[in-house]
Amino acid sequence: MIATRLNHLFRELSGRNDQVFAGLILDQLSAAADGVALATALADGELPPDIARSRIGEIEHEGDTRRGLLVAQLRRSVSSPIDREDLFRLSRSVDDVLDAVRDFIREADLFALGDADMFRPILAALARGVGELGDAVRLLSREPRQAAEHALHAKKQGLRTAYQYAVSALLARPLTADTLKATLLLGRLDTAGVHLATAADALADGVVKRFQ
Repeated sequence: MIATRLNHLFRELSGRNDQVFAGLILDQLSAAADGVALATALADGELPPDIARSRIGEIEHEGDTRRGLLVAQLRRSVSSPIDREDLFRLSRSVDDVLDAVRDFIREADLFALGDADMFRPILAALARGVGELGDAVRLLSREPRQAAEHALHAKKQGLRTAYQYAVSALLARPLTADTLKATLLLGRLDTAGVHLATAADALADGVVKRFQ
């Protein structure tokens, strides 16, 4: 028992624990990226809405499992790569990104909209942002300041601008039920972008607190 505790403490002091946390966040980001890819395939017409809705449930379950592992790791660890509160906020916000994408896919199936072109630029920006945040997490234990820079880049992929252009174009059309449905779906993707920005801020804030 004592040997087990000593091994655990050595792992934390040697920095291996930071790698464990980074890996768990990356697993969550991988699930979020899978969700965005699924939504993109739906918007591109490569996947029927009912199939996408079924698959997003599986991806969401995987993301929830990874978040549960991270929370459990936080409870039994005395060290973490950044402030524990910021790490928890980062994990929760990544989970929120996936939840917003899940809602987009579910409602796209419910609303049965035919024209999905307006969603593609926003989804592309969201995919880039998730990728940048993944790069930030990979650098966190080795190059924390570069990690913070990548986190800030994750927020600057043009998602909000793409959303604003899409809403502007949509509101220029005659007001119909489909217009209202599309507006709601655009809002889901904008919400995903807000959560991504919150995740990026959590990582950057954590780096400032610990390394500067």
